[in-house]
Amino acid sequence: MDKKRHIAIFTTASLPWMTGTAVNPLFRAAYLARDGERIVSLVIPWLSLKDQKLVYPNKIAFGSPAEQEIYIRHWLHERTGFGSEFSLLFYPGKLSLDKRSILPVGDISEVIPDEKADIAILEEPEHLTWYHHGKRWKIKFGLVIGIIHTNYLEYVRREKNGRMQAFLLKYLNNWVVGMYCHKVIRLSAATQEYPQSIICNVHGVNPKFLDIGKKKLEQQQNGIQAFSKGAYYIGKMVWSKGYKELLKLLQDHQKKLAGLEVDLYGTGEDSDQVQKAAKKLELVVRVHPGRDHADHEFHDYKVFLNPSTTDVVCTTTAEALAMGKIVVCADHPSNEFFKQFPNCRTYDNGEEFVKLTQQALSEQPSQLTEAQRHELSWAAATERFLRCADLEKASTAQLSKAPSSNFMSTSLNLGGKMDSVSAYVHHVASGFEVTRRIFGAIPRSLQPDEEQCKELGLAVPAGK
Repeated sequence: MDKKRHIAIFTTASLPWMTGTAVNPLFRAAYLARDGERIVSLVIPWLSLKDQKLVYPNKIAFGSPAEQEIYIRHWLHERTGFGSEFSLLFYPGKLSLDKRSILPVGDISEVIPDEKADIAILEEPEHLTWYHHGKRWKIKFGLVIGIIHTNYLEYVRREKNGRMQAFLLKYLNNWVVGMYCHKVIRLSAATQEYPQSIICNVHGVNPKFLDIGKKKLEQQQNGIQAFSKGAYYIGKMVWSKGYKELLKLLQDHQKKLAGLEVDLYGTGEDSDQVQKAAKKLELVVRVHPGRDHADHEFHDYKVFLNPSTTDVVCTTTAEALAMGKIVVCADHPSNEFFKQFPNCRTYDNGEEFVKLTQQALSEQPSQLTEAQRHELSWAAATERFLRCADLEKASTAQLSKAPSSNFMSTSLNLGGKMDSVSAYVHHVASGFEVTRRIFGAIPRSLQPDEEQCKELGLAVPAGK
């Protein structure tokens, strides 16, 4: 009898979209499955060709899930060097243009058969369950762990009527996450607070960056100049990703920073505005198109400037530290994990930013120890996750496996607990197109359309 735990990781994005919720769950699946002690499935969204063209870069598109799986496994193997011992499954998704994200269509928990439902990891649980209509996650799975990736409240506050939207979103997120998750892991204190949640950075860096850092370390140890370039920043080129803060710091302290040259790398909706703002400065600020942070172009930079405070745990900061660079970043909860590394310098105000930037440019980065390198790795991140998740405490006595159509009887038989009643209310409300539309769901996303059913080999819902 197979006694291995079954872990299903559900996430909100997939490669080739180079976003955190596509990349990090992929590495998590690979490293959880690597030792063969668990059976792991990664469940990712499948987009129709129309949405693929809007989401995936460089005109990359796939005619079938099998094609995309080949692409993803090849990408992963190039970076880890070992085989991917997990299964890759797809659920129907649709692009929400106003939210700039992919939303699930239908009951995505059905991707995992009831008899294999054991442990579920929901990457961005609020995002996955806002419009969920189907079997209650806590009923289907013995343990449901939510990992909070995104500081949604911070993004919403920057929009029109942002304070009111953030107030409502906070309670909606608390409601659905509490309903559907047994345990919640927040990557940092920069995320929304949830009752009885744990703060732990369970992410690591792409092994390629540690390899680059190792080569730089060898150059330093052999007396070779490892870093011949100055300061740079890389990130999606939208104002909320740190560009507004960085350009203001440079503008306010131009005289003190005289002679400083900074390179900005990114592509995004605000690229033109960022370029115009950079040209108005007396300092030399060059703006370049976005590219892979592991590109050879970045290897020789010594200082990474990152004033962003909208990230939860900034991936590019972790990558820069792994490559052996000095990082100058804001003293903010999102950077708490990085303070343990000697090359991380945090500032509280503009004067400190100037002082730390000048110091960083005049010094050589500290050489990372093996222990520090390990702490940045996905191996260490997986160790931290397993400690927080405490998988062995997951109930092996599964609750009712009733189909989602029996949701009412399944929920109300749990003793009338408040969260069961809440889940029933959410189930009913999410089953009506009008209600879904009021709360921002994509039109006609209660069930996958005929095209997606055919592409995924699903039965076409009645009435389609």
